[in-house]
Parts: sequence; structure tokens; C-alpha cells
Amino acid sequence: MSLTIKICGLSTPETLDAALAAGADMVGFVFFEKSPRCISLEAARALGSRTGATAMKVALTVDADDATLAAIIAELKPQLLQLHGSETPERVFDVRTRFGLPVMKAVGLTLKEDLAAIAPYEAVADWLLLDAKPAPDAASPGGNGEPFDWSLLRGLEIAKPWLLAGGLHPDNVATAIGITGAPGVDVSSGVESLAGVKDIAKIRAFIANARQVTEGLGSLRQSG
Repeated sequence: MSLTIKICGLSTPETLDAALAAGADMVGFVFFEKSPRCISLEAARALGSRTGATAMKVALTVDADDATLAAIIAELKPQLLQLHGSETPERVFDVRTRFGLPVMKAVGLTLKEDLAAIAPYEAVADWLLLDAKPAPDAASPGGNGEPFDWSLLRGLEIAKPWLLAGGLHPDNVATAIGITGAPGVDVSSGVESLAGVKDIAKIRAFIANARQVTEGLGSLRQSG
């Protein structure tokens, strides 16, 4: 069982280097002004060029217009656009078609009824991100450090690749993967010492703990 690991909200060369060295499959950069992880286009250019080819660059936006997306793409040169706002399935399709890049759509979950929102995006997005639905008064639609009931995803079949997000950190990522069977995980605030400040030791621990789960499952299959 392979696992996709995304470290999101990176904003410094040192933490980006740490994520890459630890084996992150995706590195995310936030372009949402209300987030403490938001970076400038100038920073995006520098970090994007530093990433190299070892991991996929992901640009996270929230209800961004076409001009904003075009500017971000020009500087970061991402391989994946993450739409983390209230974008409709029609908007997801339009962005994917207009810019010719794969799109990941975040879907917020709290209750079993929220699972119905997955299918319309499954039809138009290349990736899905299943995240905790933010509180009504939350300043940001993601990176709030709150998990949802992971058992909602037990046995759920999704045709597109997807990542589990929301409240993950080094100490619970193994449990989350075990409950959900997630093929990928995404972390932001869970590897920080302060809001927006990534912790290199936590990045390394998160990736190591997540990898141990899937490596263990692979060993069990081989021995069986």
C-alpha cells in the first residue's frame, strides 16, 4: 500500500527542505490572505524553484478569481491546484479546463449527511481532500487543527485519489489511516509550533509515523 503525504502551508526554505528530505510527496503553498501561512508571489517564486522534481507543488487558494490563479501559476508553477473554498463543481471544471492543470477540491465533513457532497466533485476533480468542516466563525476554511469523525469514511469507496485532512498530527496519523484506510494524508497546523510556524522535528515525525503504518501493512500482506 503506497501512501501520499502532503505537507501544507510551507513558507520558509528550511521547512520546505525538511519536508522534501523527509520524503513528502506533495508540498503545499497557501495563497489566502487570512491564513497565517499565506505567502507572497515573490516567496512562491523562490520556494517553487527550490522544490525541484522530488515532490508535487500544490497551490492552495480559496475562491480565487482567474487573474489571481494565473498570477500564482506563473510564479509557483504548480503541478496541482487545490481549491479550498466554496467553489462549485462547475467552477472546479472551469478552472481545470481553463488552466490545464489537475485540480484538488476540498470537501468539508462533520456529519454523515455531508458525504453526499463528495460525488459532485468526484465527477470533475482529479483529487479530493476530505477535511473537517470549519466552525461558522473560523477565519480559515482549513488549517484549524480540528478533526472530524473518521469513522464516517470507513468502507467509503471513492473513484478518485484522495487525502485525509483535519486535525492530523504525528501522534494520531497512524490511527487516522487505520480507521479510514486513507490513501493519502495532508497536514498543516499539526506540524507547527505556533500558527503558521512549521516545526522541522514534527514534519519528520509525521512523515515517519505515517510511512510506518503503510510499510507495516505491506509486510503483513507479504507474510500472509
